[in-house]
Amino acid sequence: MPFSTHHLANGLTLVGETLPTSRSVAVGFYVRTGARDEVAAESGVSHFLEHMMFKGTPKRTALEVNLDFDRIGANYNAFTSEEVTAYYAAVLPEYLPNAVDVLADILRPSLRQADFDTEKQVILEEIGMYEDMPTSAAFDKARIAYFQGHPLGNSVLGTKESVGALTRDQMQAYFDRRYAAANVVCIAAGRFDFADLGRLLEEKCGEWSTGTVGRQNVTPVPGAGGVHVYPKDGIAQEQVILLSPGPDAQSPLRYAASVLAVAIGDETGSRYYWGLVDPGHCDGASCSVDPNEGSGAFVSLMTCEPDAAKPNLGMMREILSEMQKAGLSADELAAAKSKIASRVIRGSERPMGRMRAHAGSWIYRAEPFNDDTELARFDAVTREAVRDVLDQFPVDSPTVVAYGPVAQLT
Repeated sequence: MPFSTHHLANGLTLVGETLPTSRSVAVGFYVRTGARDEVAAESGVSHFLEHMMFKGTPKRTALEVNLDFDRIGANYNAFTSEEVTAYYAAVLPEYLPNAVDVLADILRPSLRQADFDTEKQVILEEIGMYEDMPTSAAFDKARIAYFQGHPLGNSVLGTKESVGALTRDQMQAYFDRRYAAANVVCIAAGRFDFADLGRLLEEKCGEWSTGTVGRQNVTPVPGAGGVHVYPKDGIAQEQVILLSPGPDAQSPLRYAASVLAVAIGDETGSRYYWGLVDPGHCDGASCSVDPNEGSGAFVSLMTCEPDAAKPNLGMMREILSEMQKAGLSADELAAAKSKIASRVIRGSERPMGRMRAHAGSWIYRAEPFNDDTELARFDAVTREAVRDVLDQFPVDSPTVVAYGPVAQLT
């Protein structure tokens, strides 16, 4: 499909794929900033700021923002991660100018003190809610334990203490620092005219401040190692998370690493599934790759009854040890590649899926997403390539984090 790029004078980049047969279009503004770009005193500001974007601008009140999206039938939302904050919408093609108008407007928010004070309470309640969600709390503790002070271990939500102490001026300073035009990519996929969208962005975003925004501590993380247990009363099940180093988002080994993760811990037909889930030892066990800029990790999650945590951890270690020793079989390789191919195609059939795929590919590697290229790269993965991953990133000595009723695992 036709793929084009356009760079505004202030540094903002437009990336677009036109799909003439599509009956909708998705557009998003992706800001290269997240929890890893925060200092301790502003922990949680990226996520808090995402909320504030919808609280009003010099042109629109918070109500008008929502009404303007609703009038065009937009499916819109936003998210914040460790590395990216995104604002996006999917609409019928005739409403793309309206969607861009609202999205570009909210990315230059008023940040009124009264709105800041009100939304702070919402964020504090959200932090409390996540603390009551065992898996979310476990992952937060796992990242902190594994990354040991590296910015990738920063919490996306922050803490009640950091958010409670945050000021409106600190947020404004962070916005000025991180939301420069050169740090923003607008990505669109679906039925639209690329030249028209380029002109629209020049009109709506051309006056945004420019600047060069980088990122510190873009380095591999070896992981802390060891077993870290965080006892928590009132939780029915134990959450056990295993982390070990993996390829980063730019590494060509990321394809073989993804195949390996599927073979280890896909929701069906994987080693975790047959060894732990199917026999009924645990409620769930999975493995995935978490590729970030400069550093990646293999992440396994297992949830089970407290009394089963220790023996289940032993079985997970055995599965990883056997994989590290012998690698995956030819049948496992074929099955994993088939699953991934199916997901790539299904995920890219809609404009929203293609927009997200372009976002990941462009932000990390400055290259467009292409189905055929992606499928060919996965198809080219061999058992030897997986062996290379295992040799460079052993999976059998993970950092172990447990959260729940169990007081110790050793």
